[in-house]
Amino acid sequence: MQATTKPLTLGTVLIEQGLLRPDQLAQALAEQRNSGQLLGKVLVALDMASEEQVGQAIARQLGLPFVDLRRFDVLPDVVRQLSEQHARRFGAVVLEQRGDDACLVGVVDPTDLRAQDALAQLLRRHVELAVITHEQLLATIDRIYRKTEQIGAFAREVEREIDDQDRVIDLTSMGGTLSDDEAPIVKLLQTIFDDAARVNASDIHFEPQEHALLVRFRIDGVLHVQVQADPRITPALIVRLKLMAQLDIAERRLPQDGRITVKSADSRFDIRMSTMPTQYGESVVLRLLRQGGTRRRIEDLMPPWAAERMNRAIRAPHGIVLVTGPTGSGKTTTLYAALETLNDPGVKILTAEDPVEYRMAGINQVQINDKIELTFARVLRSLLRQDPDVLLVGEIRDNETADIAVRAAMTGHMVLSTLHTNDAPGTPARLLDMGVPGYMIASTLRAVVAQRLLRVSCAYCAEPYEPTPNERAWVAHHASAHELSLASFRKGRGCSRCNGLGFNGRRGVHEVLEISLPLTEALQRADVQSVERLAREQIAGRTLAHGAVAMALEGRTTVAEAMTIAH
Repeated sequence: MQATTKPLTLGTVLIEQGLLRPDQLAQALAEQRNSGQLLGKVLVALDMASEEQVGQAIARQLGLPFVDLRRFDVLPDVVRQLSEQHARRFGAVVLEQRGDDACLVGVVDPTDLRAQDALAQLLRRHVELAVITHEQLLATIDRIYRKTEQIGAFAREVEREIDDQDRVIDLTSMGGTLSDDEAPIVKLLQTIFDDAARVNASDIHFEPQEHALLVRFRIDGVLHVQVQADPRITPALIVRLKLMAQLDIAERRLPQDGRITVKSADSRFDIRMSTMPTQYGESVVLRLLRQGGTRRRIEDLMPPWAAERMNRAIRAPHGIVLVTGPTGSGKTTTLYAALETLNDPGVKILTAEDPVEYRMAGINQVQINDKIELTFARVLRSLLRQDPDVLLVGEIRDNETADIAVRAAMTGHMVLSTLHTNDAPGTPARLLDMGVPGYMIASTLRAVVAQRLLRVSCAYCAEPYEPTPNERAWVAHHASAHELSLASFRKGRGCSRCNGLGFNGRRGVHEVLEISLPLTEALQRADVQSVERLAREQIAGRTLAHGAVAMALEGRTTVAEAMTIAH
């Protein structure tokens, strides 16, 4: 009589792979008996194995394939054969179409036979199984089942409500019903916020046009249209947003600014709201500031050589460190990274900001308000009487602010601030143009950091490509022939992980100018031409353009993207 082979248990598989010890398995089995949970969940909860290790072991145990969703080219149209509700309920995602009568479905628990029967009925096909992890399943669901269609559906629902009211929006009755969570306008806004959070948008733009209301998201610095709705819903939408931000709903002729706090899934956003009267109604821009995330360090934002210079400058006993670049180049993020480095119980840090973008524990932050004449200059004078060690000035806008900041640095304070200049070498000359005496700049300015943000090619869909002749000529101007011969140009073709854009996230390029002795002497003479010449000589080889070209040569961004940042 032939002996039957006993099936492997999950614990046995993990022990054979060297991922688990027998004593750990015994501990996990005891915990499983107490909790009643699946062994895999117990092992992950006890930190004895990762979700991926458990998933691979289950796949081997049952003779099924294991699919890493981070590297699998998930097709949105295939995945959406299953609704989001059912995907979450059954812990499943459709991966492949296999002929007319079968499909490959990734499941978290391949032992759940009821779920498999339900999936087969819903899909009306034979279901072939693959094992996936719960964490990767949730990430894929959040990425694929975006809310764009729901936004359009809710917008149409608001349109129908307006039609039912004979196209007259009663602000009084609306104000009384806006607290109702089921109101279409509330559902529309909540869905827009959820979708913006999922794609990591930095801004939401509501723009009334003659024949439509445009809703656009700014993703990685570029605006993308999300939905075009009937323009008749614009007043209802604006009123709701104004009430949330505690603005005057009757004032439509003047710009207004406000603040809203919104919770979406596990994320909390502080939102800066700005309204502007336009030809077809009020345009609204919402700046989304994610709170509670991990604060980034200087080393996370800059290459090692730049981070070393930045750290050296901000740790000086006193002086000024300036971060320059256009709006949206990440200056505030860099300044907060510097504050994170300096934040210590023995150091008093005060900030003057317009607006306060991120709240930091242990730091005293002041919101500038020009309406009540609480200006940078006025706040700075008062801050100096608060006995600070470090001052952050949101922006040096005029001669008065520059003069007070320089004098603060001369009296033993470290001052961090931003300035709008095109590059680092032009910054000392800009301070001279603002009327700051050269000898004061020479004795206080420690370093200038100029930066830009480049979109990064999607790691999942990037593939080799050949730049155009013009792009190659531009690269050749900034790189050596040897560097060009080693180039690995890559471009994202667009996939579900990057929302079809080919780019996913942004990375900074930097140039750092430290004030040398020759530069100090030129500043003392207020010799603008010599200052700029010496500054450019000092950063030669490590300019913004060189940083952008280096990213393109390594395949981390496209040449076209590099050219838009570093001319």
